[in-house]
Amino acid sequence: MKTWILTIVAALILLLPARADEAARQVISDQIAAFLEDDFETAFTYASPKIKQIFGGPERFGEMVQHGYPMVWRPADVKFLNAEQIGAGLRQGVLVRDAAGVFYELDYEMIAGQDGWKIDGVRIRQLPEGNA
Repeated sequence: MKTWILTIVAALILLLPARADEAARQVISDQIAAFLEDDFETAFTYASPKIKQIFGGPERFGEMVQHGYPMVWRPADVKFLNAEQIGAGLRQGVLVRDAAGVFYELDYEMIAGQDGWKIDGVRIRQLPEGNA
């Protein structure tokens, strides 16, 4: 009986990061879907309290994304890469191809909130040509 319980506990521990990854990926996917609809109000709900404080509202947030992160606002293709646990948070890698065919690797910084994962920042790196 004890071996059975230990096996279940071990399996649950192994599944926790995968479920965190899946939940974080869903938040990112949902925000990108909102961007594609120009629904900045919904997209803003996926931002962390820190990001909400910085931009104050969905309008300014939307303007920042449109002008500063066009590959996130209008991606042609999105592929999830590896995720890494960072303390209580998560860094989720994402590969994005923009409308011009340029690839970018994004590191989404995710934090856990009372109502699930929130996006706490995005670091974007353009990949060298031919490295997609």
